[in-house]
Amino acid sequence: MRRLIIFSTILFFTTFSSSLFSQSPKVKLGIEVLKENNFDILRGKKVALVTNPSGVDSKLNSTIDILYNGEGFELVALFGPEHGIRGDVEGGDKIDNSTDAVTGLPIYSLYGENRKPKKEMLRNVDIIVYDIQDIGCRSYTFISTLGKIMEAAVDFNKKVVVLDRPNPLGGNRIEGNVVEDGFFSFIGQYPIPYVYGLTVGELARLINEQGMLTDGVLCNLEVVKMEGWKREYSFEDTGLLWVPTSPHIPHKDSPFFYVISGIVGELRDVISIGVGYTLPFQTFAYKNVNGIELAKRLNNLQLEGLRFMPISYTPYYAFSAGKTISGVEVFITDHQTAHLMKTQLYVLQELRKMYPDYNIFEKTNSRHLSAFDKAMGTDKIRKEFMKNFKVSDVEEYLDKDVEPFRELSKKYYLYE
Repeated sequence: MRRLIIFSTILFFTTFSSSLFSQSPKVKLGIEVLKENNFDILRGKKVALVTNPSGVDSKLNSTIDILYNGEGFELVALFGPEHGIRGDVEGGDKIDNSTDAVTGLPIYSLYGENRKPKKEMLRNVDIIVYDIQDIGCRSYTFISTLGKIMEAAVDFNKKVVVLDRPNPLGGNRIEGNVVEDGFFSFIGQYPIPYVYGLTVGELARLINEQGMLTDGVLCNLEVVKMEGWKREYSFEDTGLLWVPTSPHIPHKDSPFFYVISGIVGELRDVISIGVGYTLPFQTFAYKNVNGIELAKRLNNLQLEGLRFMPISYTPYYAFSAGKTISGVEVFITDHQTAHLMKTQLYVLQELRKMYPDYNIFEKTNSRHLSAFDKAMGTDKIRKEFMKNFKVSDVEEYLDKDVEPFRELSKKYYLYE
């Protein structure tokens, strides 16, 4: 019997593993197109790779390994963004330079002492390859790292190659205002909407050709296109496997939730958005909130594609660690019709109606308030919203840049 159980277990995992890769994805990633073309654009060059655990092919082979074992060129250095090249560092934590245990290559941190590669880091490099899964939101720092790499490439006469990947929010969704003067930062480095509807390769082209790099410099840039990706695709439509892009983006829907709550999440000393619990970016909670009433109010707004359910939980770390808090959990019922960014403001609107004496912005410290404004790209929205705590007061301002940016970005489309 025991032998039979062991055999059945082995058979199950063999079958599961086989079925995991049995269907070919609809989309061929940039790294796979590069490999199929025998790494032609890298031939004879010394290569640096900017990546993290999300840099894999459709069968989860690491881009590090693929390039390290490639022929006709030499991988000589690795660069890691926020969270590190192995994705094992908490958000915001600085990272030191190190050596990769697998390849023995030097790893240069771009989220520590340096955000931009220095000359000595690129001394023996001809081409910088970028291969990181993006989430389609401007406050996610990987695209800021990409911009700094492009600027360094200009400074030291290098070429940048972006291996393109899907935008998990799709290629048609654009939400939010552009960043304004005085609010540019590493979570808002370019004058683009909060959700920008481009793949990372398309975005790199726009940033480059629209003069958004420092001093308007122009990078020697090449994008290795995907094959088979369409603008209307969700990540699930691609047939690809989702690899966590950072510790709190664990599944393919996480990018949607990040947009829903991430700006309010900057007020991290007064509210929980599920970071520190098992539902990152999927909740709004603090002490003694009547979650039943809040869920009822939010559901009565009939926000398209969204539903809310009361929840109580005890965070393991971050805000209110070890203490029970309450509020609502967000559910996405229709990814196509849901308006994501405004959701967090609707939550604040209804909380204010329930607790008129509690002003969440006055309860937070100035550092987190500044982070909120930087994530929003302006302080005008917060200041106007605070007058009445009504989304309708700021909705026009939030939407003003959507259609102009859509028209601008179309000329940088690589996919239909």
